[in-house]
Amino acid sequence: MSDVLEKIKTRRSIRKYKPDAVPKELIDRITEAGLYAASGRGSQSTIIIQVTDKELRDRIARMNCEIGGWNEGFDPFYGAPVMLIVLAKKDWPTRVYDGSLVMGNLMLAAHELGLGSCWIHRAKEEFETEWGKEFLRSLGVEGEYEGIGHCALGYAEGSAPDAAPRKENRVFAL
Repeated sequence: MSDVLEKIKTRRSIRKYKPDAVPKELIDRITEAGLYAASGRGSQSTIIIQVTDKELRDRIARMNCEIGGWNEGFDPFYGAPVMLIVLAKKDWPTRVYDGSLVMGNLMLAAHELGLGSCWIHRAKEEFETEWGKEFLRSLGVEGEYEGIGHCALGYAEGSAPDAAPRKENRVFAL
């Protein structure tokens, strides 16, 4: 089996991270993998925001926690020191699919480079708030974007979970 297929089979969502900083070079390589995801009509309508600033990361985590309805103090990013936020142009018909492909590439690239990752939802709700819209404007992002997901990123604390057995009767051959 090729290394790519093996990485696809062995990648797992990590829900406990070490606080160790991730080198910028690795973050950039993972981000680059996201930028090479397939997109509808080759539109490349997605953007990725790299968040490594702890104060900003914690602010987004608190907002995500509130949206999710968890108790104050819960970290929906499981202690990951980095988050990569994927957004796509709101007016693009394949935005959710395109952003989902970006997320998949980010998580596979992280696994390849020895980092853990986890797709965290509620980016859509975060970037519908006035805070989210103003945040994008502060970065010079023009136009309307929809949050697709957050890729929590860091070094796993402990071992990755085992893969669940694959369910049967999910492939139909004709």
